[in-house]
This record gives sequence, structure tokens and C-alpha cells, in this order.
Amino acid sequence: MEQNPYLKQFPDLMAGKKMMYVHGFGSSAQSGTVKLLRTTFPETEVVAYDLPVEPHEAIILLRNACAREKPDLIIGTSMGGMYTEQLYGFDRICVNPAMQIADTMAAHGLTGKQSFFNPRQDGIQEFYVDKPLVKRYREVSEQRFSGTGGVCYGLFGDEDDVVDTFDMFSEHYPNSIRFHGGHRITDNTFMHYIVPVVRWIDDRQEHRQRPIVYIDFDTLADNHGHPASSMHKAYEMLIEHYEVYLVAPSPDKGGEKERWAEQYLSTPAWHRTIYTNQPGLLYGDYFVTRKAKGDYMATCVEFGSSEFKTWEEVISYFDMLGGQ
Repeated sequence: MEQNPYLKQFPDLMAGKKMMYVHGFGSSAQSGTVKLLRTTFPETEVVAYDLPVEPHEAIILLRNACAREKPDLIIGTSMGGMYTEQLYGFDRICVNPAMQIADTMAAHGLTGKQSFFNPRQDGIQEFYVDKPLVKRYREVSEQRFSGTGGVCYGLFGDEDDVVDTFDMFSEHYPNSIRFHGGHRITDNTFMHYIVPVVRWIDDRQEHRQRPIVYIDFDTLADNHGHPASSMHKAYEMLIEHYEVYLVAPSPDKGGEKERWAEQYLSTPAWHRTIYTNQPGLLYGDYFVTRKAKGDYMATCVEFGSSEFKTWEEVISYFDMLGGQ
């Protein structure tokens, strides 16, 4: 069987902790995302529940489960993201949260006779959504943004054609981030955009301070403004072991640098650009730059030199360091 190039295990992330997954509309605790979480974080206990179709029962079940399980992190998608936002007091990631689930149901034909996408423990395969049930979903969804406690991230696919509650979410939470992808979680979007956020949360919970790597913006692109060869590969490797920041001259006229980082690096580079005309004042461990001459408070990796001609040589260097 051909190996999925996107899949990878992170045994050190959330190790010894408990993670709860809250599934979306018509799904179950047997969803592919639950399996993906258990595979990706083998040292983490992942719990998930088949949610009742009745939304008031569902939120009560989840609150009771949180009180009993005391999860270190809750991840919810779509309808599950709407519920997850309301589980205050816990660190949470809401992926494409359907904060206006009743409107979403009406707009996408999620009324009448419906079938579950995944098997459920109760063996039920079908359910019916009528107007009174839609009204109850509206009642529960309107309890949103009514509490505090815990860090809450919202991740929003820029190709999501089912829900778009980014503006609503960002009015209440500063950690609202767009990523490249649609409504459903794929292996690609999970690894590139959700795992980095899990890493941020785990680092915060553990008070972990990773070594700092600064990357000069002019090393990232080729002469045509496209990502330099192997840059993505290097960036993905570095963020596993280091706190990585991009360094750009100030000001960023027209937001050009910010848009480039959002387009080509997306979520992992969110709020990770430092604008300064005095990079020598940045205190860190390593600085990947073409301008190695000067006084820096970090070990310079001179990009473009005979030793570090391309990103492949940079990869070899940090691979040799072993994340130190």
C-alpha cells in the first residue's frame, strides 16, 4: 500500500494528555478525524462521543463529559466547532465552526430525512430533521460567546463553501486564522494547519520555550516571487523543533509581506512576522539571512553562501543539530 505523504506521528506532542474530539453534523465518534488524531498523537488519549441529534442533549452530554474527562484540549469541527466554543474553561480548537448551524442546515438541505456518515454505537443509521428541531439548534447556537476561560482558536478554510463565520468569531476571539482548504478536514489540512496549532497549545501548557530561528524574508522566495526550492520542506522541519519567526523590513507597504506569508505559509506563519529595520537587535538562537555581515544576537546561517547555497543545505545543517 502506498504511504500517505502527509501522515506523520508526533509522539511528543500532547504526550500523556487527554484530547476530546467533537464531531460534526451527521457524523459520529467513529469518524476518520478521530482515527487521524489517534494515529498522529499516539501518546495521547483521544476521547469522542456519538452526539445526540437533539442539540440541548448534545451540549449537556459534552459538558458532563468535560467535567468527567477534564480534557487538556478539545477539537471540534463544523457543528462540533459550534459546541466546542461553548465548552468554556478548556483549551479549544474550532475548525470551520458552524456558529449559525440552523441557517447552515436550511441553506444546504440538511432537513428532512438524513443518514449518518459514520456508524454509531446505537446502530441508528437515519434521523429526521424537522422545523422544531431546527429551532432547537438555533437556540443552542445562540448561546455562543457567552462564557470565558481557556484558549480558543478558530481555523477557517478559505475554500469552505458550507460555512463562513470568520468575521463573527474574530469579533470575540483574537486567535482567528484562515487556512488553505475546504470544509472537511483532509490529511493535508490536518497536518499542515491543525497540528501546528496543537503544538502552540502544548508548548503553552508545558511552559515550553523552544530555540528561536529567525528567517529573513528575502530568503523565502525565488526571483519570481514564488517559494524558493525546498523552502516549504525546510519550514515544516523547523517548526517541529523551533519557534520560527519571519523577519521583514518595516513598514510592510500595502501588506505585501503579510499576504505572501498568508498565501504560501498560511497558518504556521500566523502572527510570526517581525517588522524591523534593525535585525541585529533580535535576540535568538539562529538567523537565516543573506546579510550575514554585522553584529547579530544569533548564530548566522548565511543563505546563498557556498555552505548554504540552497534550502537543502540549510535542512542538512539543522538536521545535524537535531533540533537543538
